[in-house]
Amino acid sequence: MSFTDEQLERYSRHIILKNVGIEGQEKILKGKVLIIGTGGLGSPAALYLAAAGVGTIGLVDGDVVDRTNLQRQVIHFTPDIGKPKVVSAQEKIKQINPEVQVNTYHTLALAANIADLIQDYDFIIDGTDNFPAKFLINDACVLGGKPFSHGGILRFDGQTMTHLPGTACYRCIFTAPPPKNLVPTCAQAGVLGAVAGMLGTIQAAEALKYLTGVGGLLTNRLLIFDALSMDFRTVRIQPNARCPVCGSSPAITALHDEEQAVCDLKAGRSVS
Repeated sequence: MSFTDEQLERYSRHIILKNVGIEGQEKILKGKVLIIGTGGLGSPAALYLAAAGVGTIGLVDGDVVDRTNLQRQVIHFTPDIGKPKVVSAQEKIKQINPEVQVNTYHTLALAANIADLIQDYDFIIDGTDNFPAKFLINDACVLGGKPFSHGGILRFDGQTMTHLPGTACYRCIFTAPPPKNLVPTCAQAGVLGAVAGMLGTIQAAEALKYLTGVGGLLTNRLLIFDALSMDFRTVRIQPNARCPVCGSSPAITALHDEEQAVCDLKAGRSVS
């Protein structure tokens, strides 16, 4: 493809990067990324992917903007309260980069529709805030052969990993959602707003690296950070032969919706 003078100027800081260049930026412009959840994680991911020039960005979210979202969901502004999140996010993406094609899906990601939602995209970003959605996204991507970035935050903590076909998936580590009363949600336990930005931008970087083929992805690794101490650590993981979805004898061969286990906010441990 040929670049316009405006595009050469807009993406100049990518183009001069040794490992990106014109070829890498062309791959970004042709890339298609689906973001499931336009909240704390999806907001920064969408902003940076739009700024980078990702050609098509899909947004999946059935919720509307609430005042409590504004502390961390930076793609939504005060006048957006009551507006569907996908519409609010689409408007900001178009302001950042009018060239980006934005597909909006004002719906929840469910077993009945997720295969259709992900099928036309190169890379999936999990920006959801509950375990049933996270396990569903994992299963749909594994069964559909789609690469995706998992992300989760709670209080001051964050965790993320990237799955490519053949590498460890989310269920290789966590085989099933936690039982009731083990892990609270961000709405119950709180989250430092900036933690969402830290993790969402990491997910955006993973998507851009995947599209361009540059660097090493967070495959077979779980990145965990504590923003209170600003400690980052990487845990090595391996594909689990007994994984219920990607193992040698998978028990999960069709998509289903997990039940949401509501927590009564006791001693939450880990992140979702």
